[in-house]
Amino acid sequence: MTDQPLPGSGADRRPAALFVNLPTGAKLFAILSVALLPFAIIAFFASVQTTRIADQETRSRLRVAATESARALSIELLGDIGALRVALDTLGSDPANAPGCARLQGVFAQQFASGTRFAVETIDGRLVCGTRIDVPEVETPPVPGNPAATIIEDRGLALRIVNARGTATATAFFPSSFLAEIARPTEFAPPYSARLTRGGDSLTLRELTERTALDRRERLVVDLEFEGLALDVSVRAAPITPPILVTMLLPLIMWFAAAAISWFVVDRLLIRPLRRLRTTVGSYVPGTTMPELAAMRAPAQEIRELGATFGRLTETVAEHEENLAQGLVRQTRLTREVHHRVKNNLQVIASLINFHSRGAETREAAQAYASIQRRVDALAVVHRYHYAEMEENRGIELRSVLGELASNIRATAADIDGAPTITLDLDPMMVSQDVAVAAAFLMTEIIELAMAARNPTSISISLKPHSSDSGVALLRASSPSLVSSPEFDHLSASRYGRVIGGLARQLRAPLQYDPLVGSYDIAISVIG
Repeated sequence: MTDQPLPGSGADRRPAALFVNLPTGAKLFAILSVALLPFAIIAFFASVQTTRIADQETRSRLRVAATESARALSIELLGDIGALRVALDTLGSDPANAPGCARLQGVFAQQFASGTRFAVETIDGRLVCGTRIDVPEVETPPVPGNPAATIIEDRGLALRIVNARGTATATAFFPSSFLAEIARPTEFAPPYSARLTRGGDSLTLRELTERTALDRRERLVVDLEFEGLALDVSVRAAPITPPILVTMLLPLIMWFAAAAISWFVVDRLLIRPLRRLRTTVGSYVPGTTMPELAAMRAPAQEIRELGATFGRLTETVAEHEENLAQGLVRQTRLTREVHHRVKNNLQVIASLINFHSRGAETREAAQAYASIQRRVDALAVVHRYHYAEMEENRGIELRSVLGELASNIRATAADIDGAPTITLDLDPMMVSQDVAVAAAFLMTEIIELAMAARNPTSISISLKPHSSDSGVALLRASSPSLVSSPEFDHLSASRYGRVIGGLARQLRAPLQYDPLVGSYDIAISVIG
């Protein structure tokens, strides 16, 4: 019969006795290694997942920025080629048509400073409008009426179009700096590179710094849906840095750190005092001061100083919170006072203009005073509605602004030439203050233009949701007085055209004009 070890004998006590006899450092190494290994593995996979999430976020932001940039470029190029096509049809049949050339110059006026140029020439090379462009390598479109785009390396983009009869050509040149500014996305802080491509040609709009060995990039190509052009955008992804490499080696680092910790340092000098400190800090309520720490048994000097620092910090925080609350009350009062002063000053200005208008000796002076008063009224209306909604930050209701604006215009025009008939069809839309100011002044200028072209007149203003975009609304003004005529074209070119165009650019949308119907349409951003 084989002898078996009895329960409680030395054979089964040997592993436990071996662990008990180990030095404290070895015990600490074994315990911490087993306890911290799962956390190290979790930290490793968490760092990998964090990198993946950062890459996904970078790709998402890149997609939004690239789409916005491509849309801005498409809108700009389509608007300019449309203006060239209209001017080409006019000047191709009548090269001496000065108003047609002036309208085209007005379209490109804001772009001249950035180096943009255009030229309308007859088929034999005689310049009709614009300035000559030194780009002989520009491709000629094979089909009259359709544009052709040519990328000129290190210089820019050229567009050329031939009229239907083949008697004239129009060429526009956009430098790379201008295209880069148009394609710059809003609210996109990371550095990025952008290139405009067509077939095998490319034009660099913005370049990143030299690529390093650990540099990673996300790239997206967006088709502009215009003559084969595409926008190639790249942005840096989260790089592989030494901290990430250290994170991946975290298990080994933690094992080596655990081997260097002694039982006395961890338990007597750090763990127990820190637990008491954590409990005291956890019970702290903002606005009060943290009580003094209870007497601890042999804590480290640094922990005692840390406890005293927490106590002083809570006193400082409580004092600062009280000062901030008092400052907020003072700031609120000051804001209200400033608003009332601005509102009163605008009312005083409007009253003074009205007073001088009544004493004007000529009809032209009275009309000038009334025109100024209508613009002051537009600013006052937007300011009043903005402050009314400011505390809730809901935006400004454009329907109320345009309704009150129409009433003020009818009132100021009634005493001079007779009030215009203004018909409103407005849906309730909330917009930002910048959009409200630009839209109010834009409608004021269009109504002024209609009244100057023919008075008395009737005007219809509508505000409707966009059919495909919930964040956009369509603002429309139409009137028989806005139909193209010699008087209207002269007023638009000499006085009102640039102002209306500038206000449309503030709204960041193209202003569509129908000369046959007599209407202006523009898409504006809404927030509710």
